[in-house]
Amino acid sequence: SAPFFLLLLLLRCPDVQSYEAPADKQDVFAKTACPAFLTFRNVAFLSGVTVELSCHCKPEMVTSVMWFYRKHRHGSKETRVLNDHHGNKLVDPSNILHSRSLQSRFSIRLFSLLIFRAGREDSGVYICGSSQRDYFYGYDLDIQEAQKIVFIQSAETETTDGHSPAQSWYQLFTTFRPWSVCDRCGISGEQIRIGLCYIHSHTLHVRYRGAQQTIVSCGSGGVPKAIRRMKKSRAGAKMEVRSCQVICPSPPVPSSRIGSLLSFIGLKGRPWDLPVYYLNHPAEHILTLGCPGAQANMAVAWDFGSKPIYRSEYLAGRGVTSPRLYLDAGHHLVFDPAEVRDSGKNCCKL
Repeated sequence: SAPFFLLLLLLRCPDVQSYEAPADKQDVFAKTACPAFLTFRNVAFLSGVTVELSCHCKPEMVTSVMWFYRKHRHGSKETRVLNDHHGNKLVDPSNILHSRSLQSRFSIRLFSLLIFRAGREDSGVYICGSSQRDYFYGYDLDIQEAQKIVFIQSAETETTDGHSPAQSWYQLFTTFRPWSVCDRCGISGEQIRIGLCYIHSHTLHVRYRGAQQTIVSCGSGGVPKAIRRMKKSRAGAKMEVRSCQVICPSPPVPSSRIGSLLSFIGLKGRPWDLPVYYLNHPAEHILTLGCPGAQANMAVAWDFGSKPIYRSEYLAGRGVTSPRLYLDAGHHLVFDPAEVRDSGKNCCKL
């Protein structure tokens, strides 16, 4: 069919290392003035999630951007073009659905850099710039590992933000993000929330900035060496999981025009088919399945056949039913390793 042929054309396009704005489109990114002094915006995520870094500004005459990377506490001479530094190509995100393609985890979409299944080794400084090494916008990226995963039986037993004993010139604490929505309806589901480690101090490097001038994440490049040496606290990244149950909403009734269109293309009385990806994978190797479109703040549910996979049973490090099968913090379904008996249909829901 025509949509399938178009999809094939898109998937066969050559990989690129930069993004160029279409000539006939208004360049909204050129409206924002770039800072005269390059600073690095502090952002923190839990490992395993997909990270998107936006190039918020650039000169109007620049129609394409490149991304540069260097590790924390390395000199400016070690700033390199991203794909040269990692040895990876930048690819279409639609190709990154499972572990066979995870070595190519970087993509540029509309000037934004996407990092799939980010890990601690991806922490560092990321800079949007030009091929002439003119730098426009910078990030101080901190990817944190979940040191503690807690399953909460009821709302009354929820933990609160953890704070370290106040030092004379710095303080560690964990900040929790809001609970996700329930990942299922009609049957028992689960909610998650993430807590990340932060530092409050008046001695942070001026070039690294968070939402407040005196607060950055614990793995930021703006944390002084003295604090890094003294930082021995239970404060750190955490994940909490609790059960939930909600009623399924009534499906929307399509308008007469939409109903006529669905009938014309042969989809009357049922929604369009879910995309199905067919994968062959060798046994006794690690297999990682990602849910297309999943983001860190979403509720993602996985089923193996008709059996729901609950995080309380299959979280990383808590493999009660099967130690080989677990869900990581980035909503990936991981088989470590995959076996022949794991063959079958796995369904994810956003």
